[in-house]
Amino acid sequence: MPTSRETILTAMHARLSALPATALRGEVLPERVPTEGLLILRDGEPGEPEVTLSPLAYHFQHHAEIEAVVQGADRDTAFDTLTASIGMALAADRTLGGLCDWVEAEAPRPVDLAVEGAASLKAATIAVVLHYTTDDPLS
Repeated sequence: MPTSRETILTAMHARLSALPATALRGEVLPERVPTEGLLILRDGEPGEPEVTLSPLAYHFQHHAEIEAVVQGADRDTAFDTLTASIGMALAADRTLGGLCDWVEAEAPRPVDLAVEGAASLKAATIAVVLHYTTDDPLS
């Protein structure tokens, strides 16, 4: 039986997989970036939970990351479209079907990366904070 953390990250990956861009989880950047863009979900850090005692509950603010990458001549527009689609996907259900108390993305900090012999990449890491509660820090 998967833990709450794994269930939430799987749901987040499924949400990203519904977008036109290719969505991976925990993978290395492939040699080719698909035309629609590439998203890589990184599990991130659950951090130190706040604890309540009666009943015992652990309240996490888990910081996951989405690496968003586009390539091509019109990469500024493609990047804007890709990041906006991530925002709309998260805003459509901020609880991931009731698995989280709240899901919130932070603004991306894009960078342009030159690639020798190919079109440049535009990429950013988008921090996503997943607020959830468990009854055990390992579940």
